[in-house]
Amino acid sequence: MNAHRTGPVLEPYAVSAPEGARPLGVAPFLDPGEVVMWRYRDHAWEPGRPETASPMRVVRDDERGLVAWLAPGTVHLTKRCADGSDLRDVPMGERFLRDARRVQARTRWHGAGILRIAPVGVPWSVWLFWDVPDGIDPADPSGHDAWEFGGWYVNLETTHQRCGAETFTGDHVLDLWIEADGTVNVKDADELVAAVEQGRGTPHQADAIRHNAEHARASFAARDWPFADEWTRWRPDPTWTTPGLRDDERWDVDLVD
Repeated sequence: MNAHRTGPVLEPYAVSAPEGARPLGVAPFLDPGEVVMWRYRDHAWEPGRPETASPMRVVRDDERGLVAWLAPGTVHLTKRCADGSDLRDVPMGERFLRDARRVQARTRWHGAGILRIAPVGVPWSVWLFWDVPDGIDPADPSGHDAWEFGGWYVNLETTHQRCGAETFTGDHVLDLWIEADGTVNVKDADELVAAVEQGRGTPHQADAIRHNAEHARASFAARDWPFADEWTRWRPDPTWTTPGLRDDERWDVDLVD
C-alpha cells in the first residue's frame, strides 16, 4: 500500500477486541484450511451485545494480511431488530438510534460464497463476488469453472485486530462497489449521514471514513495485491467442508431455515 497517494489512512474508531489482541499481519499465523472467526463489532461494543461473526476457511494468513473464504450456506451470527427483522428494513430515520434494541440472530448466508481480503494497516477489507449461472449449485466444486467474476466490494471498517483464531473489526457504514469492468460506485453514503445525525458518530469521523474510501479507490487504481488478478481467478479448495459456529456461541433468535 502506498499511503502517500491520498495521505495516510485515518482510524476514526477503535475496535473492540480482547485484551492482548495483536495487529493483523503479526505472527502466529493460521494455516490454509484452518477456520477463523471474522467478527464485526460496534465501536461501543460490550460483552453480551450482538455482533456479526462468520466462520471462514483461511486461504492465506501472513505479513500482508488475511484472506478467508465464506462458503455458500454458512451458518453465522448477525445483528437483527428485536422482532428478528433485518436492520435494512428499518426506516433510515431510525436505523442508527442508540436506544434501539438489537438481538443476536443465527442466520444462514445465502448465495455464492465470498472471498474476503483484509490487508495490513488499512481500514477496509476487499470482498470478491462471483456470479453463478442458473442451475449450478455454488457449493458444488464441479461447477467452479462456470463462475464469472462479478466485482469487488470494499467494506470500510476498523483495522483488524487478531486474537487466536479470531479477527476483530467494526463496520464503518460507507462502502465501495467496484464492477468487474473497473467502474467504482460509492454505496450507503446516505446511511453514513444518517448515522451521524442519529449519534452513531461525529462529522469528523464521517469525514475520516470518506477519506479512507478515497484511499481505497486509489489502492484499486494501483491494483494493489487485494485487487490482483490472481484473486479473480481463485477458486476454493474442493476438499473444504463448510465450517460451523463454535460451541460457545449464543444467540437470541434462530432464523436458520
